[in-house]
Amino acid sequence: MKRRTFVKTLPAVTLLAGTASGYTNRKLYSVDLQPIILPKPEKEGGKSLLAAISGRRTTRNIGSKELPLQVLSNLLWAAFGVNRERASFNKPGRTAPSASNSQEIDLYVALPGGVYVYEAVPHRLAPVVAGDFRRRSGRGRAATAPVNIFYVVDLTRYDLGPDQPDRAIGDPEVQKSYYYTDTGFIAQNVYLFAASQGLAAWFHNCDKENTPGEFKLKTQQKVLFAQSVGYAEGS
Repeated sequence: MKRRTFVKTLPAVTLLAGTASGYTNRKLYSVDLQPIILPKPEKEGGKSLLAAISGRRTTRNIGSKELPLQVLSNLLWAAFGVNRERASFNKPGRTAPSASNSQEIDLYVALPGGVYVYEAVPHRLAPVVAGDFRRRSGRGRAATAPVNIFYVVDLTRYDLGPDQPDRAIGDPEVQKSYYYTDTGFIAQNVYLFAASQGLAAWFHNCDKENTPGEFKLKTQQKVLFAQSVGYAEGS
């Protein structure tokens, strides 16, 4: 088997450490946590859009079985990846819209070994903090789901300059309506991807008190919601 083929078959967390015994060892990860270069996303396959819409649902009974790295790559690209090089305001286009293409929502991805932020360019996971913080996404099966996505808004992404055509974008209440709506667009992409691929997904509230400090967020960043993704228990 070629190395490239072999790597694509490994679970995402396996590539983080190499030994299952070290998945939740914070001391190990404080030293060894590295960026995860995601494989090129697969843009074909799965159920049709209409079939995915028909199968879209919330499944709370999520098992702890890890997702292969390729599936994780596909999931994050479908959620909020780049699907065209140039869109409005001279920025890349993403798979979900945002107000004035602000792209103000960041995806913080909690895996068993650490927390990463998804960088759509160059399509990778950049390390944030070592350790297992999946419990901050919620109770029950959310705390042990293999992937927990935290939706975090960065208010500094809103362009308030003279070339901004949306004069209301500086109003905090308007911003709130935008970033909640934009989060919903991304979360629905995750739901549809999960339905297309036979995965379970659950969008829910999360710990907004402890998460900002543990994820090293800036003052202008706010934790909004979380979404757990994995295989349904018993599948």
